[in-house]
Amino acid sequence: MCFSFGVYIEVIYERLLQSTGKTIYTMFTQGIGAIINIIMDPVLIFGIGIFPKMGIRGAAAATVLGQIVAAILAVILNSMKNTDLQLNFRKFRPELKAISSILFIGIPSVIMVAIGSVMTFCVNKILVAFSSTAVAVFGVYYKLQSFAFMPVFGMNNGMVPIIAYNYGAQKPDRIMKTLKLAVIYATCIMVIAFIIMQTIPGTLLQLFSASEEMLSIGIPALRTISLSFLFAGASVICSSFFQAMGCSVYSMVISIMRQLVCLIPLAFLFAQTGDVSKVWLAWPIAEIVSISCGLFFLNRINKNMIKPMRQA
Repeated sequence: MCFSFGVYIEVIYERLLQSTGKTIYTMFTQGIGAIINIIMDPVLIFGIGIFPKMGIRGAAAATVLGQIVAAILAVILNSMKNTDLQLNFRKFRPELKAISSILFIGIPSVIMVAIGSVMTFCVNKILVAFSSTAVAVFGVYYKLQSFAFMPVFGMNNGMVPIIAYNYGAQKPDRIMKTLKLAVIYATCIMVIAFIIMQTIPGTLLQLFSASEEMLSIGIPALRTISLSFLFAGASVICSSFFQAMGCSVYSMVISIMRQLVCLIPLAFLFAQTGDVSKVWLAWPIAEIVSISCGLFFLNRINKNMIKPMRQA
């Protein structure tokens, strides 16, 4: 319950900052929350220093702590730095038309989040058939990949209002320029993350006090999964671009294709070989399918929305 409340508060206040162009502050809140989570995970799980050994409860407590700190920081930054928009419930009146528009754009995002939870549950079920260490490796990967994706998501938050504003102003050249720059920067960030995971996967795993068994499973896992980073940056940018253009259904389709249609079935099929190292191949393959769908939808938007703006 504490986690859910923290998430709601953080998201609301981060979106207020994002909508007024103060996206650097949303990067701060998300980054600090993730860093606290990552640092406190091993501390509370294994009981380092003055902290008690809590096991799996420690992982949950670290997540809640990171989310609560991020939520508090989001509220403070919005109150101190966002002078353009402040919440005032005194004259608040629900409007059905506005709510309907928000839901039309927002429901696909809700489904995308739910799909992520389903994917994690299914992958854990597949990996537990090998060993609990394989599940732990998957958990460690998710902690590590947040360092790679967090800068991309931060930049993403800055890109969305720029594209949305220029779409409303009917300025196609600015829309495409913003998209191209975002794809280039996101790809560069993910390539750096790819190189790091390829060169020092053992060192990264040692941050979580990895055992020999975890190293033997985790090193090839990080190297294989990180191949998906080469495509993930552009895929994330494309998904947010679709939402900014009011085509959030495209983002939902891409998420379903990546996580449900491709990743889970492929992971299950590779698991039937009895070799856990092959399971990790599902990630880069799913990401290739994802970016292919993204390019297809991008071409449709360019044809049906961008070109008519140029001809107007």
